Amino acid sequence: MPPEGDESVNKDDLYQSRIDKVLEGMKKMKLDGLIVSDPKSIRYLTGIYNEPYERLFVLYLSADKNHIFFLNKLFNVDQKKIREVWTCDTDDVMKIMASNIAKNGLIGVDKVWPARFLIPLCELTPDAKFLLGSDCVDDARACKDAEEQRIMKEASRINDVCIERGAAFVREGVTEKEVAEYIEAQFKAEGASGTSFSTIVSFGKNAADPHHEPDDTVVKEGDCVLIDMGCVKDGYCSDMTRTFFYKTAPDKFTKIHDLVREANEKAEAIIRPGVLLCDIDAAARDHIAKAGYANYFTHRLGHFIGQTDHEQGDVSSSNNNPVKPGMIFSIEPGVYLPGEFGVRIEDLVLVTDTGCEVLNKVDKKWKILCK
Repeated sequence: MPPEGDESVNKDDLYQSRIDKVLEGMKKMKLDGLIVSDPKSIRYLTGIYNEPYERLFVLYLSADKNHIFFLNKLFNVDQKKIREVWTCDTDDVMKIMASNIAKNGLIGVDKVWPARFLIPLCELTPDAKFLLGSDCVDDARACKDAEEQRIMKEASRINDVCIERGAAFVREGVTEKEVAEYIEAQFKAEGASGTSFSTIVSFGKNAADPHHEPDDTVVKEGDCVLIDMGCVKDGYCSDMTRTFFYKTAPDKFTKIHDLVREANEKAEAIIRPGVLLCDIDAAARDHIAKAGYANYFTHRLGHFIGQTDHEQGDVSSSNNNPVKPGMIFSIEPGVYLPGEFGVRIEDLVLVTDTGCEVLNKVDKKWKILCK
């Protein structure tokens, strides 16, 4: 099903504009055709979503614009813009596909397409050359259009509401699991369809593990309370992290919290079109390093996000690509002290024409819960 979206948006024009972006990428790669098989990429380009499991579900984009949708008769698909080729479970689906696509030239293949399809197709079309073509779609998906931005802002609004409810739920005797389950229930209450990843709630020394899985640990006075959470709204993900303190805030905790918040804000302050993603990473990382905690910031600064919580692209020391308007990614510095505690502060940012918009509005200054 397509995202609910804004009824004022012309869906046909929207999806055609996205296909046109991919066709531009194909032109740069000199591709004659592109096999798109990632269900989320197909939804991005058509509004149609299916989980195909072992069946063929492919959007074939052609440089001559004679696009084809390869579909199984079990799929519920309602669209009229792209020619459809239907198959059933007893068909030799690769023979059918081979007879409909380019017999020679360069054909790009989605990185997630199973070998059980690709290898027979290669054998049936010996004059065609197949190569990885995912960048055509990934690059298009990296810069969100106005409709995607609208949905992701709403997903972030839901996150803001639910993290404050989750923080307020922390009380004597509560466990990490109980807080995580409460937050996920609040997502549903606010209209989200689910979580974009398993909610992380970490008390005290558990927060020194960046991807701690909530367990039966009970909160105690003086603990840090790290909450990393995200929901799915109309097919798009949100993600944010805040770190609080329970009843009291030891001086070392607040010092590290201030350091991490400053690193987050320094990185966000330099985001604008043309700035290199590695330089954004450096702005946060250098600030933490100058305070003597370089070895305790153990991950990249951020990741791209959209229909999945981690899309192609990241904010790291190895990414020399420039920032472009429409990109949405996380800024999430952290300091993790094994056996003691951890602090992470994460926002999603939308790159604008002149800078960036921080999508998460919840205060980043340290806060004591249940004073």
